[in-house]
Formats: sequence, structure tokens, C-alpha cells
Amino acid sequence: MSFDLHGRTQRLELTDQNLRSFEAVVLDSSPEGIVLSRSAFYPGGGGQPADHGTLLWQGVETRIVGARKGDDLYLIPAEGDPVPPVGTTVRGAVADERRSALMRTHSGLHVLCGVVFRDYGALVTGGNMEPYSARMDFNLPEVPPGFKEAVEEACNAEIVADRRIDIRVLPREEAFAIPDIIRTATNLVPPEVEQVRIVDIVGLDTQADGGTHVASTKQIGRIKVAKIESKGRGFRRLRITVSD
Repeated sequence: MSFDLHGRTQRLELTDQNLRSFEAVVLDSSPEGIVLSRSAFYPGGGGQPADHGTLLWQGVETRIVGARKGDDLYLIPAEGDPVPPVGTTVRGAVADERRSALMRTHSGLHVLCGVVFRDYGALVTGGNMEPYSARMDFNLPEVPPGFKEAVEEACNAEIVADRRIDIRVLPREEAFAIPDIIRTATNLVPPEVEQVRIVDIVGLDTQADGGTHVASTKQIGRIKVAKIESKGRGFRRLRITVSD
């Protein structure tokens, strides 16, 4: 199966992260979920929440407030909104402010991950994000003096360096031959995945990842390490915010 397909839906956001509007045909439709032939809505995954937006059809607007993955990719309509009948052509519009904020935040987490791995050798054990705020957990037994300030300074130096963020897709065997391609303590790429999408912050961080990202680190803005928490012996949680 092609890397950009989920069920019957072609996932447009995987090849064009700046796409915000598109046309598609409704393949399945109910208040529980709408299946489209193609979609630019990121459905969520890897700690990044799903996009929001609207579907426009025959003079009607359906608000999209989430998504769920099953055999197909289902867009979740707002409660009480009308849903388009099967066979209808719709125009989808992804909420730009939310998507752009999540792209900056997700790329910021990759900078954080790259810095902590490079400077302290720690792997990621979990993470989550909302627009402009996020957390990332690391298997870091000790927190050296000045760790919070050093990580924040190093992250922002990488942002100022304006490192290019490249996306490519590789066969599984070729992808896993890249040193340290998995930055999580557990490999989260399912064994049935034959093509692996790679996000590369050139010169800093290369990871298997399915989310959406900005084109360069400078577009992230600025990272602040807001808090460091202990999450049990040997595990630390870093909370960050992203701003202009």
C-alpha cells in the first residue's frame, strides 16, 4: 500500500504540509464519521492532535472537530451539523491557525529531542502537544546542574541556525539502516509498514515521523523550557512553549 493512503483516503497532507484546501468525493457518511476520497486533514498521531476545519457542499457547511483511524480514515463532524451524502463533492478547508501552530510546535519538539539526544544521550519515552505547548519525556537518570537553561539555549541556537527540515519516504530496510533513526525507547513503527516517512532537521535530528512540520527551524519561533518534572526513577518530563 502507498504510504499516503489510509483505507480509501489519499492523505494529501503527507506530501504537501502547506495545503489548506482541497476537493474530494464523499465515500461514506454518518454523524460518527465522514470518509473522503482524499483529505488534507492530519488525523492525529505521534502526539500531534488532529486538524480542525470545515467541509463545504451544496451551500452547506459541516464543521470538522477531529478524526479517528480504523479501516478507513473518518473525519468527525461537530455534533448536530449536517453531513454530506455519499457521492457528494465537497471542498475541505483545514483551519490554518491551528495547523500552523501545531507544525511549529511539532518541529520544536524535534529540535528538543535532537538537542537532548546529542548532548545527553537520552531517548524519548513519550510526548504530547497542543498548539504552542508540549511535553516530552526522556529516560534521563540524572539532571545535571543548569540543565534547563542549557537545553533552552541550545534549542534556540538551533532555531537561529535556520536548519532546513526535509521530508522523504524510504523503504523500511533503507530507513532503519540510518543510525539512530528511532529516537524513542520503543520502536513505534508497526512491522507491517513497508515505507517509512522520515523527518530530517538537517545536521541535528533525523527521525521516522508521520506528522506535519515547518520548512526550517527558524519558522518555529522561540522555545522556552517552562518546567522539568520527575516521572519516576530515571525519567524526566520537559514542558515547553513555543512563541514568536
